[in-house]
Amino acid sequence: MLHIILDTDPGGDDVFALLWLLSLVKQHVAKLIAVTTTAGNVTAEQTFANASRILKLTDSTNTEVGRGVLKAPGSEDAAHIHGTDGMGGLAATLPLPDHDYATARGSDDILIDRLSAAPGEITIVAIGPLTNLAAAEAKRPGILKLAKEIVIMGGAFYSRGNVTPQAEFNIWFHPEAAQVVLNSRSDSVIIPLDVTKHLIFTREMVLRVNRQGRTAAIPQLLTQLCEFMISTALQYRETNGIPGFLVHDAATLGYLFYPETLRLQRANVKVETQGEWTRGQTLIDDRPTAKSNANSWVAREVDTVKFFTHLIQDLYLIC
Repeated sequence: MLHIILDTDPGGDDVFALLWLLSLVKQHVAKLIAVTTTAGNVTAEQTFANASRILKLTDSTNTEVGRGVLKAPGSEDAAHIHGTDGMGGLAATLPLPDHDYATARGSDDILIDRLSAAPGEITIVAIGPLTNLAAAEAKRPGILKLAKEIVIMGGAFYSRGNVTPQAEFNIWFHPEAAQVVLNSRSDSVIIPLDVTKHLIFTREMVLRVNRQGRTAAIPQLLTQLCEFMISTALQYRETNGIPGFLVHDAATLGYLFYPETLRLQRANVKVETQGEWTRGQTLIDDRPTAKSNANSWVAREVDTVKFFTHLIQDLYLIC
């Protein structure tokens, strides 16, 4: 059983990833230690509330939720894509959150406490900007080495970015934090846009999840959120006209629980933090001499059929 801290900024595709993870918890193949929220897709307070609402919806309120470490202003959020509430206006249809933002512990403190208490046992799944992880490392140098593994959704190497031509949103939002995390250990796993651009979740897939036409809260949320995400994906031409949306963040769970779906390569990854036009760009040093200094594993290929087979089956079990 994998013990997981999910670092997230829900966010439409984050919600799909969180529900997939909660399904795996229900199947007793994962244990959710905590959800550490961060600013990114929307504000830190909103991502905290969204995570808490999803946990309440799935009767998982015993899971601690951390409030995001605030960064200096500089990068705009993605509310224009995800809606001001991060969920296309659907947050208000969910149960009120049980967790209190004002009194919640900081996400960095949760990371430090949990990793210190169980060194080598907890996997961090980071599907938002890496602000919290970098803050924990700054406060307690070496703390990220105590994670069993760090799996990151972020970056774009051989594909165009999704916030600038060069940069993927999670890294662009706080590139300095990303570089701190990559410098903290030599085996971080990165799932970039190169892979996730192939993961188009369609209406047909959500119908397979809800194939009995159930009207309970979770299948209805999935159906409505799917429709909203499809509309924005088509508006921003993310899927080449295919009526679907990209489940970027869910790819991290595909790697962890169904590793046969992805092929990885060893790489030395750097983040551009200074460039006026290239800030947030992720780079692989492909020179033969660079492999001795590799700091990451980078996903290069994905088996989309196997990936979606697992995702759909698992989401069906939580609906």
